[in-house]
Parts: sequence; structure tokens; C-alpha cells
Amino acid sequence: MRLYKLISIHLLWLSIVATPWQAIAQEKDSAFVIPADTVLPGQKHPFTESQRLEGNNKRYLKRAVIPSAMLVGAGILTMHDRGPISSWDVNDARDKVLPDFATRADDFLMLAPLVGLYGFNIVSSQNRHELSRQTLLLASAGALTSAMVWPTKKLTDVERPNGEPFAFPSGHTAYAFTIATFMDKEFRHKSPWVSVASYSIAGATGVLRVLNDAHWMADVLAGAGVGILSVNTVYWIHAKLTHGGGLNTAVIPVMLPNGSPGVGMYISF
Repeated sequence: MRLYKLISIHLLWLSIVATPWQAIAQEKDSAFVIPADTVLPGQKHPFTESQRLEGNNKRYLKRAVIPSAMLVGAGILTMHDRGPISSWDVNDARDKVLPDFATRADDFLMLAPLVGLYGFNIVSSQNRHELSRQTLLLASAGALTSAMVWPTKKLTDVERPNGEPFAFPSGHTAYAFTIATFMDKEFRHKSPWVSVASYSIAGATGVLRVLNDAHWMADVLAGAGVGILSVNTVYWIHAKLTHGGGLNTAVIPVMLPNGSPGVGMYISF
């Protein structure tokens, strides 16, 4: 029953991001491919070839939805004792090799790329968007990550290796990959090493969560998928908004699963 619940939740995630894509599948993606040398409000430089295609629906499905679904699926399929290398296998190896491992580094490591983000804005003019637009995009991606992570934790209620509740998916890993994917989007054109460093830090955060006995491998895999999907979804929607895609939006009050008030956004196009 719990596996069924997990699969249902993640199919819901994918339906949320895939439904708009299906709704406009009959439209030409070229409508969202902007001319070269275009500089939109909030953007500091003309689009690279990759950035010009960011609103392309097939590209979004191929480069964001499918890879993220594979990571989340790998997490589900390796939960407990399932899979050729299960989460329990990895945890047993951890207990044998590093039974007393403990560090707080994972609480701070995931934020390290943010230092680079604002540092680049100070010393370099090569960042993709202006600082205010960067902050808005990052905050939106973080909010989307939270909207997927925390309700899922409550609904699945998977016990952590250390006995605490709400393991699946890993929030630390999800936010780490949110930040890493954001850095990749903003600075890949400047240097691919920014992307390599950011994703390495995100991966290290996930590994430390397992070594700290705070998460199963499955939690980390799913968290990585959530973070990657969140940022790509925000940039995809941003491309639709700024490239004339005709988005209609509405912000409505909602009640979160823990009973706290919140806000939700309805988007149609």
C-alpha cells in the first residue's frame, strides 16, 4: 500500500508538469524560440542557443521531466530491500564501514553555491540575469521544491535509518540540487566548471545524508530528481511568460497538509 501511495504521488507530480505540455503539444514549439541577440527585461546578455530553446516543450520533457522521473523512479524501486542494490544494502555497508560517522557539514554544504552566486554578481558581469531576477527565480524554484517535498514526506511517512520520521524524499538533497541546477542555468555559459562544482557539492550533500544515518539512498535519489525538476520547471514557465507564451495565472489561498495557511498558483496556457 505504501509503495502504491509513493507511485501515485509521483505520478501526480509528473501529471502537474506534463499536463500543460500536453495541452499545447499541437502548437509549434518554434513559437517559443526567440531570435538571436534578444535581451529581455531582467536579462544581462543575449541568449545562448540553449537558452533560446528553454521554452521548447519537447526539450523540457527530454531534459527535465524524463531525467527527474528516472531519479525518482530509481528511488522508489530501491526502497527498503528492493533492487539489485537496495537502500538497506547501502545502509548496512555504512554501518559496517563508518558506524560512528557524524557531521553537520551537510546542513551547510548545500548552501555553498549561493556564496558563489552572489560573489559572481559582485565581481563578474557574465551572469545570465540581473540579481533581482535571479533571486525571484531561485525563490520560485525553492518554493516549488518545498511544495513537492514536504507534503510527500507527510503522506508517505517513511521512517529514517535513525528511527526519526518523514524520510522520503530527502529535503537537504532536494534543496542542494535545486541550488546546483540553478547555478547551472545561470553560469553554465560562463564556465562548465561552475556546473561541475555545484553538482558535486549537491551530490556530496546527498552522500553525507546517507553517511549521517539521516536518510536512505532512495530518499536521496528522489530528492535529487525533485530539485532538478523544480528549477527546470520554473525556467520553462519563465520562458513562456517572457517569450510571449500567453500564460494566465492566479494566486489563491490554500491550506497546507500540516494545517498551516499558504498560497497556491494556478497556471493555464
